[in-house]
Amino acid sequence: MAESSSTFESARHWIAEHKLRTVGCLWLSGIAGSIAYNWSRPTMKTSVRLIHARLHAQALTLAALVGAASIEYFDHKNSPVKANDPYAKFVPLDSSHKN
Repeated sequence: MAESSSTFESARHWIAEHKLRTVGCLWLSGIAGSIAYNWSRPTMKTSVRLIHARLHAQALTLAALVGAASIEYFDHKNSPVKANDPYAKFVPLDSSHKN
């Protein structure tokens, strides 16, 4: 179980460090998977297949961007403020503004 959590933690750390690369890979795999799926349906025209593949990949990319934004938010909310943090002045980490 400890090895599983360390593997998960290292994968999460890599994804947090390479957000745009992760989103790009998800887009590429989404478009490839959708083209492969749509190619198995012989009643559709090629142009419709490509449009469907693009729409599926676009939806997957938007979901990945929302996930990357939430990871970025929670990483900055739960980590201590660093001196060289470029987001420290934009994202308040304390809740003093609520009082």
